[in-house]
Amino acid sequence: MAAPAAGPGPGSPGRRRRRPKEPAGGQPPPTRAELAAAAERTLPDVIAPDLDVLFVGINPGLWSAATGRHFARPGNRFWPALHRGGFTPRLLHPSEQDALPGHGLGITNMVARASARADELTPAELVAGAEILTGKVERYRPRWVAVVGVTAYRIGFARPKATYGPQPESLAGARIWVLPNPSGLNAHFTPETLGAAFAELRAAATAAG
Repeated sequence: MAAPAAGPGPGSPGRRRRRPKEPAGGQPPPTRAELAAAAERTLPDVIAPDLDVLFVGINPGLWSAATGRHFARPGNRFWPALHRGGFTPRLLHPSEQDALPGHGLGITNMVARASARADELTPAELVAGAEILTGKVERYRPRWVAVVGVTAYRIGFARPKATYGPQPESLAGARIWVLPNPSGLNAHFTPETLGAAFAELRAAATAAG
């Protein structure tokens, strides 16, 4: 019996190429050129007066800067951890970031400029960023400031022995909590343990409220 004729190959005119699937939120992923162009770009804060918790990232990644959305890179676990921790009633997509103040939450960054990796930042940038953050906290008066990255907190605020969790010092009247970096590169924390760390902050913020 003769073998069945082969279908059209990958390069043949009869086969249609599939377009890359758009992620949730309806925005196609940025191209390599768009990511490269996003270096040094800044990202507006998601902030309002009298928030329960102001989350502080280290600095925007290129994916976030290119899309205008915080913690937007696929594989970043901030949004799932926010939901696992009980801060949001459902898992939000980065495109829904403007809904956060309605939940008493906000996002800013220690350093405004975008880079491919957080380790590209200099200690001087983190120290200057801590001073800028202090001014934002004085202006917006959140109850809690949650720095998402212990190394950035240690350098920026000259607290070399700081660990995760609540800090003994305050910032312009706000309590400080240090959370793990939710980047997918942080293999020390699983989605479950990261969610548990966020839940601890949620419990403390609720109890103090």
